[in-house]
Amino acid sequence: MMHRLQMTVSRRDFLRRAAAAGAVLGLASARAAAKPARKAELKLCSQEGRVPGKRFEEKMANLRKFGGVGVELGGNPRNRIKPILEATKNAGIGVAALCWGSHGGDLVSTDAAKRKKGIEDMKSALETAGELGSTGVIFVPCFNGQSNLKPPELDKIMLDILPEIGEHAVRAKSRVLIEPLNKGETFYINRIEQAVAICKEVKSPGICIMGDFYHMCKEEKDDEAAFVCAGDLCRHVHLASRVRWLPGQDKLKQPDKPERSFVAGFRGLKRIGYTDYCSLECGCKGDPMVEIPKSFAFLRRQWDEATV
Repeated sequence: MMHRLQMTVSRRDFLRRAAAAGAVLGLASARAAAKPARKAELKLCSQEGRVPGKRFEEKMANLRKFGGVGVELGGNPRNRIKPILEATKNAGIGVAALCWGSHGGDLVSTDAAKRKKGIEDMKSALETAGELGSTGVIFVPCFNGQSNLKPPELDKIMLDILPEIGEHAVRAKSRVLIEPLNKGETFYINRIEQAVAICKEVKSPGICIMGDFYHMCKEEKDDEAAFVCAGDLCRHVHLASRVRWLPGQDKLKQPDKPERSFVAGFRGLKRIGYTDYCSLECGCKGDPMVEIPKSFAFLRRQWDEATV
């Protein structure tokens, strides 16, 4: 048993080194290329709860007015599919990712019944995402306190369950989006390169990753290199300042510090030809009817500054 665990740890170290090397080599290759494989596009959107409005239809109208082109929904809105499709179509809004989360850590649980139920619920969420034309289902294997397993043990479970889930995702015309979080929220998968290593082992188009600027500012040394490492595996992005307010609002909380720059990360997205959604996942200081349009304008300026 000890021999097997040592081999697993060594293998995990290998995956991390390979992913890190891939990030460096990928960035060097991208910088050497004259043009990205395809033209990137900044598609701003927001989580539903961040957008002001009493009814979903009003929220979508406001989001479109702000310049947003997509909405990120929470959980598995299985019983809302028809009204969501009607409201988003009327507003000219697309459906971005479903922010599904960890399901209590059930998918990596040592309890067989919990794991089975977690997988079934993930498959249902993937089906909902497919029917909505959503980017995919955001998945966090576990938050801190939800698992007592070590990362190598979690790796083994992930590599056991994800091939089947990936096949289901493809059939549902959707995908799983593994989200790295900072160490304050999870001890497992903190950087994009770690999520990429899992995806490359699974080798399924139904298993991809996403990046969150808030977590990246705590864990990544180079936002540009992180996104280049992900390449086509990156299918969703969360936007937030370093203090988790709207992008551009850093100085409202820390007036003596400059606003957080998104330029390096946006440059990385441009290098990989990113065309999926970038969604607000953050608080708001002030009136969102005023502050969200200002934040979107700030992000567009940052995007324009990210020359490649």
